Amino acid sequence: MTTETSAIEWRRHLHQYPEFGTEEFKTSEFVANKLEEFGLEVHRGIGGTGVVGILRQGTSDRSIGLRADMDALRIKEENTFCHASKHEGAMHACGHDGHTAMLLGAACELAQSKNFDGVVYFIFQPDEERGTGAKAMIADGLFTRWNIDAIYAMHNLPGIPAGKFVTRPSSVMASESSFEIVINATGGHAALPHMGTDPIVVGAQVVTALQTIVSRNLSAINETAVISVTNFETNGTVNVIPSQVTITGDTRSFTDEALHKIEKGIERVVAGQCMSAGVDYQYHFNNSFLSTINTAEETEHAIKAAETVVGKDNVIGNCEPFTISEDFSFMLREVKGCYILVGNGVGECGGTALHNPLYDFNDDILGTGMRYWQTLVEQQLAK
Repeated sequence: MTTETSAIEWRRHLHQYPEFGTEEFKTSEFVANKLEEFGLEVHRGIGGTGVVGILRQGTSDRSIGLRADMDALRIKEENTFCHASKHEGAMHACGHDGHTAMLLGAACELAQSKNFDGVVYFIFQPDEERGTGAKAMIADGLFTRWNIDAIYAMHNLPGIPAGKFVTRPSSVMASESSFEIVINATGGHAALPHMGTDPIVVGAQVVTALQTIVSRNLSAINETAVISVTNFETNGTVNVIPSQVTITGDTRSFTDEALHKIEKGIERVVAGQCMSAGVDYQYHFNNSFLSTINTAEETEHAIKAAETVVGKDNVIGNCEPFTISEDFSFMLREVKGCYILVGNGVGECGGTALHNPLYDFNDDILGTGMRYWQTLVEQQLAK
């Protein structure tokens, strides 16, 4: 049986038994056991359920880190194939089962070929979806216990032809932050608005004014951003002016500078509108993911490896940035590296969107991903 065939079996096994972030107990044990079978040095429980496998060859102290995510989503799967999820209300709707299988396959091949000189760290991360896994592994000493020169990650992308790679230097994915604005007023009877203060009017003005942050406070050339109000709730009823309005929403940006401007800009808008109306407010801003910023040299290394595997015509090295987010961004704040995406397919063959109950990772790209990882290691840690 080839490693690629084994990887398909591993992937489909993981797909049947998905586990949520921080709960990947059986998944991480499956990964750790496989790595030990391949002869790697294995460290369990890094950042909770994270696993680090270490493969050394030769005498060089050069090193490289390869990261895959392991967690699933709280989505009820609607697929009916034989490897569909056996855990009610959980499924691998983002392809982390495939990412894990690809990296396991690469570990198996590299352990057999030994065609490199240095140290490879195979990093299997928990809880990417909620943005806590990378931070947990970092806090548990991922980059202090081990000397990792550069780190790389890969994610599948439906809608792109199977096996085609895309990436870019600098920001390849956006930061993601959420905000909550609570406006407190006196409210009152709908027939007597002059006898109280109305938080709905203030809230409506806030929603409109928030859009001026992007259009008037950020550069249209190099500070692309999105601010979306996603919910507007009150404690009023048909003939009662409410005493409280709660506004929540989501922001995306590609630089830390734009992120900070947005955080401060939202409060400035809210404070101004509330002051003019004579009402109080509370404001909470939470950053879940930083922007994913690739370093230039490592991006070139990733592009070179991808071109070696699939040819230059199938690699886009300066793609448009994506407004989706990824907690690998926190690892890239610690060491240099690159995040690359590989096409999962188009149409019925791999084109179903991520986080969809009908999504499935395309097994046809497992071999491509494995060879990409193996080539990247052999090129960067060449004998």
